[in-house]
Amino acid sequence: MVGPNYKRPAAPVPVAYKEPPTATYKEADGWKPASPNDAQIKGKWWEIYNDPALNALEEQVAVNNQNVLALEAQYREARAATQVARAALFPTVSTAPAITESRVGGSTTANGAAVSSALHTAYTFPLSASWAPDLWGSVRRNITAVSAAAQATAAQLENARLLYQSELAQDYFLLHGLDTQYDLLNTTVQSYLEYLTLTRDRFAGGVASDLDVAQAESQVYTTQSDMQDLGVLRAQYEHAIAVLTGRPPAELTIASVVLKNPPPAVPINVPSALLERRPDIAASERQMAAANEQIGIATAAYYPSLNLSASLGLENSSFLKWFTWPSRFFSVGPSLSETLFDAGRRRAVLTEAQAAFDVTIANYRQTVLTAFQQVEDNLAALRVMEEEAVTVNRSVDSSNRALTVSTAQYKAGTTSYLAVITAQATALSAQRTAIELLTRRLTASVSLVQALGGGWDASQLPSMKDVQSKTR
Repeated sequence: MVGPNYKRPAAPVPVAYKEPPTATYKEADGWKPASPNDAQIKGKWWEIYNDPALNALEEQVAVNNQNVLALEAQYREARAATQVARAALFPTVSTAPAITESRVGGSTTANGAAVSSALHTAYTFPLSASWAPDLWGSVRRNITAVSAAAQATAAQLENARLLYQSELAQDYFLLHGLDTQYDLLNTTVQSYLEYLTLTRDRFAGGVASDLDVAQAESQVYTTQSDMQDLGVLRAQYEHAIAVLTGRPPAELTIASVVLKNPPPAVPINVPSALLERRPDIAASERQMAAANEQIGIATAAYYPSLNLSASLGLENSSFLKWFTWPSRFFSVGPSLSETLFDAGRRRAVLTEAQAAFDVTIANYRQTVLTAFQQVEDNLAALRVMEEEAVTVNRSVDSSNRALTVSTAQYKAGTTSYLAVITAQATALSAQRTAIELLTRRLTASVSLVQALGGGWDASQLPSMKDVQSKTR
């Protein structure tokens, strides 16, 4: 086999992640960066959230998502292509039985009389075989290239599954983040209605002005409006989840759930393990392997090709004597061919293949760098937001205390209702910020899982033998 043998190029891999694990991750069971087999997500990664409803939805993505099904069909197509490539290793046998009648032009005698020709019938039953031995490995390299491309398609299929499963989980948490905000606003409206009743009673007693009543009414209506507005986004997220599970939006209704728990700790592996955990990296690496084989194929074009051919059969002018031993014929012999001049075409094809291989190397290394960036981004996001959550919770406590004090002062007549409204707005804003932060932390944890490759690893990639096996 002429041409270079494939060797996986090196990629930039850091010794450790820049972002250290947060306290939550340090306390997580299995967080051992020195033990790659322990510190990794396994199997169905979404089960770390302990949400049966999410589990049920995630299971449907791999089965019903139309984009995933399209990629599955592309993988089957790629496997069939390996069978097409393998067929070139074997001889081709063909036959073309025929019955023909022919008549040649007439002739004339010496005295000019016309003589008509007779009809001639020929019965032939030929068999022919040809085979071009793979002397320089061109066919075998093509089989390897097509098989590597099929493996890349399989990795792309796994990457699509991970992408859509991650998208579903994020939409799911964003939807329930809205449910949590709705629950908060609903509770707040009930509280504001009590304040409105208090203000109206004070107005009736002459100790409050109509301005206080109008301000209390405005607080109620504004909050109700905000609560109603959440329905638009919630419906959109629900529709998106339905489509991700392969169903029309009308067929899916997701019950309202209030978010309470922070995201679970995601096991973080050593950086070098990421190369074996990400399906997009695996796909890029297999594309490199396929491109390398094209260099060998282009190199083989410089060498002569050998073709062995043979034909045999039966031919007779009589149907009754068609299948008799004297009707036999045969021919057999090899032929050798070599291109002597092609105006530099083969050299250009080889240069093109080498450049294409260099492109795949750069794409592979860029994919690796992007993978590390995504992990670092989400580790940083989770670390910062975990610290921010402590501050936000303090803000919520302080704003609630301010509301309690301002309410007591208003009832005592020592402050105006404006102080109560201000405290109410501050408390509601702090609480909504806390909910939004919790939602962002959950979606960021999903992004981190996606960046780490989910529960996939390169051992699940089909082998060359698997992709070359016959498909039904």
